[in-house]
Amino acid sequence: MGRMRLIQHKKEAYWFYSVLSRLYDKFVNPLFWTVPMREAALDLAELEMGGLEVLDVGAGTGFTTAGIIARAPDTQITMIDQSPHQLARSRARFALTPCERVLGDAEDLPFADESFDRWVSAGSIEYWPEPQRAMNEAHRVLKRGGLALLIGPLRPEHPVARRLADTWMLFPEEHEYREWMENAGFVDLRTRILAAPWETESTSRYAIALAGTKTEQSAPAMLVGAKRENANERMTPVRAARFAARFGVGSLAGAAFVPIGAALMLRSKLRERA
Repeated sequence: MGRMRLIQHKKEAYWFYSVLSRLYDKFVNPLFWTVPMREAALDLAELEMGGLEVLDVGAGTGFTTAGIIARAPDTQITMIDQSPHQLARSRARFALTPCERVLGDAEDLPFADESFDRWVSAGSIEYWPEPQRAMNEAHRVLKRGGLALLIGPLRPEHPVARRLADTWMLFPEEHEYREWMENAGFVDLRTRILAAPWETESTSRYAIALAGTKTEQSAPAMLVGAKRENANERMTPVRAARFAARFGVGSLAGAAFVPIGAALMLRSKLRERA
């Protein structure tokens, strides 16, 4: 397995969002994950069929969930996240009142095999210690003919942003997304590259939406070994020290993205007015 980033750990992500949940909808989404980006990505999910059972993994405050339910009001949506703080914030969205909310782990979903028609995850993979395990779980809980839509950031091209990203959390390459989905057994992969909110050129490679189908002929998921992390594992003094160091440095690296994103967004708006 590759090197894990500082916040690419379950406990670190849990506490990171205990703080970030208060700022997420006002200061994070407007800079990094906008409505046009969400809608372009959700086009791949084929949600307009109606009567679907949809699982939103890493649903957080429900920003992506709101996009799902707007497309298919009769859809039955289950939101799962390991952060009670994020899920609590999602209750402010009136449209999501019918949604079921579950505290849980993307790498160990508490659902029976073949329970859902759609599996959607946006902006959650960054914190997964084992993306392959999570995609195996996606394949397991989907019905035959079901579709998985994985949305996440691509590794930045700018050297400074890349250094911060590699310190903070997981920013995969495009080929890694494809390999995780193919290894899990998904076929007929469809990809959409998303430009950064502050970029107007279609060549910008900021994020990716990748959809795949589980069919009767889908290969069984690639086997993985013992689980890498357990969020409920007892915190020994050594683990506590490691946690504090990772959380502190990783949070600073993540915080650095906010002024960078704000500056780039401001530059983009000034260019539009010029």
